[in-house]
Amino acid sequence: MSDSGNMSTPRIQRTGWLLVAVQFVLFAAVLFLPRRAQTSEWLLIVGGVLAVAGVVVVGLAFVRLGGALTPTPVPLPGAGLRTDGMYGRVRHPIYSGILLIALGIVAAIGSWWTLAWFVVLAVFFVSKSRWEDQLLAESYGVQWQEWAARTGGLFPRF
Repeated sequence: MSDSGNMSTPRIQRTGWLLVAVQFVLFAAVLFLPRRAQTSEWLLIVGGVLAVAGVVVVGLAFVRLGGALTPTPVPLPGAGLRTDGMYGRVRHPIYSGILLIALGIVAAIGSWWTLAWFVVLAVFFVSKSRWEDQLLAESYGVQWQEWAARTGGLFPRF
């Protein structure tokens, strides 16, 4: 059996924790890089709304995961696949919510540097979600395939 077929292998677990660490570093870059000297009131409002929406999305996703919530993208054995609620529209709403928060920060106070790092963060989450999708597909087979066919990865399908 390959490493990816066994979620408890040290290699898979290390990769999961490495991805979490990279995620925090990239988000910190968006949060703490130099900001615009001045910003308009409407950008502060738009950014605030986006950030609050992101916090709500993350919170609702945490609640829906319940006992399946884990700090890494490695699925917990026997936790079951969540396919309803927000997970009925998006496979990775936590990542989507974090991106909304980061976009809100960029809109409200960000500079060109924070925008560039937001793009890096977005590309990172696309890659991380694909890796997690592979793990979920191996764990849940046909159930994951049917769910993935009707839901978006980071954004809802309409």
